[in-house]
Amino acid sequence: MRIEMLVFEGLDELDVLGPFEVWSHAAKRTELEVALVGLDGPAEVTGLHGLQFKAPEGLGTPDALLVPGGGWMNRAEKGAWAEARRGVMPARIAELAPQLRFVSAVCTGSMLLAEAGLVKGRAATTNRSAWAELEAFGADLKTNRVVDDGDLVTAGGITSGIDLALHLVEREYSAEIADGIAATLEYTRDRDLHQVAAGN
Repeated sequence: MRIEMLVFEGLDELDVLGPFEVWSHAAKRTELEVALVGLDGPAEVTGLHGLQFKAPEGLGTPDALLVPGGGWMNRAEKGAWAEARRGVMPARIAELAPQLRFVSAVCTGSMLLAEAGLVKGRAATTNRSAWAELEAFGADLKTNRVVDDGDLVTAGGITSGIDLALHLVEREYSAEIADGIAATLEYTRDRDLHQVAAGN
């Protein structure tokens, strides 16, 4: 399974780095492949706190996608809010979503999924400061750290991306592998999870 992590100017660094670290460890134990990608091809971007990322390729046709947040609440000129206003990223996400095993988001990356029309009537979460906005898009807001609605998996604020990534490793592979990665990272898992039962 190939997961592409979409990077853009002004993203919150930990939204990407937490899951990337988890999935990079998983890639050593499974057939998982993880890649940083730019929307329009290879990209070099600068995060919200100044860290520079290099995405060696563009968004392709992965099995799964992760969308980070950053720059939403303060309506920053660069970040998730700016990408939502530009419109290209939500449109591409919407186009790609039906073919994916899952679309995931950390923090206000969920708002980009909302802009893409993916959260209406679905269980989802985001950064607590954007809960009301997510509900306004018709999401069934859950205040858990990680919300798994099958092919839509979202996480709350910044560090919750680590728990989202570990949950997906457990869901797709095994609890043993996920717990082993957490131990390697010396990370205590937060299992505040809302999981929608299959068929609901």
